[in-house]
Amino acid sequence: MSLLLPHGPVMADVAGFRLSDTEREVLCHPLVGGVILFSRNFENPDQLAALCAEIHALRSPALIIAVDHEGGRVQRFRQGFTRLPAMRKLGELYARSPREALLSAQDVGYVLASELLAHGIDLSFTPVLDLDYGQSAVVGDRAFHRDPQITAMLAHALAMGLREAGMGCVGKHFPGHGFAEADSHVAMPVDTRSFDAIWAEDIAPYRAELKQVLSGVMPAHVVYEQIDPHPAGFSPFWLQDVLRGRIGFNGVVFSDDLTMEGATLAGDIVGRAEAAYAAGCDMVLVCNRPDFTADLLTRWQPALRAESAARIAALQPVQYPAMEVLSIDKRFTDAWASVQALA
Repeated sequence: MSLLLPHGPVMADVAGFRLSDTEREVLCHPLVGGVILFSRNFENPDQLAALCAEIHALRSPALIIAVDHEGGRVQRFRQGFTRLPAMRKLGELYARSPREALLSAQDVGYVLASELLAHGIDLSFTPVLDLDYGQSAVVGDRAFHRDPQITAMLAHALAMGLREAGMGCVGKHFPGHGFAEADSHVAMPVDTRSFDAIWAEDIAPYRAELKQVLSGVMPAHVVYEQIDPHPAGFSPFWLQDVLRGRIGFNGVVFSDDLTMEGATLAGDIVGRAEAAYAAGCDMVLVCNRPDFTADLLTRWQPALRAESAARIAALQPVQYPAMEVLSIDKRFTDAWASVQALA
């Protein structure tokens, strides 16, 4: 029988292809609400489906299972999954044929979500809404375009494809990582621009029609030094005043991984989680450091917010058909052919 527990504010990870007894215990902790998977958790499609089924069976409501599965160089599952194009490919296509690019973006979203859902994944952390300024290697071809309006239109089309299949979407990295050169995985990126410049450019996609279909937003581990000394994911200004207040976003706010170098300004893992949650994140991610996860679950005692748990619970999709059903579905096969032509 599943353990009856509401979604907690921690998204943890697991080490391999199957759950260990220790990981089952961790995932049943009241502070945990989700699991993020990586390439190390993928052996083959059947194994992935079995792992997701085991995770979902642990609790009720089921834990949210998420993954970074964007396309291009950020695609965690490959064997048995469609090779998805980098988002820059859609931006390049837009220059030749806007209509074809928007239709293709929806097809990419539909295939991406259909295949993940068919194997038990609830959510992908996509689309990347960072603008391609040509100076951030960690963003690079993950971005649709330099132009915020084109970025917003292509991302909206991708999101509609995800929604058509039954999956939500998470825009990242708010308010924008494309201008800062450093990689927040290994350094502390700094953006020196004014608020007005960021509002007019990088935040524009979040203010467009796209905001109505975003299920979640992930803030950047970037310091915008003219505006706030804290990285965006630890900043009440960026998350509450701007994202919730001025933009009016009502979905889930996920922190980026709290083990990244760009998160270390907030202290140890408990200090980072406290700072992110107090700033307005609904769920905090702890990846690749099971010792940090264990420490956090032992020492963190947050005052839990019912509205955060409700937002997280709303991410769960309806029951989805298996791959053998999808493989003969005309909508899927047509979208698959469109994606193959791009990739």
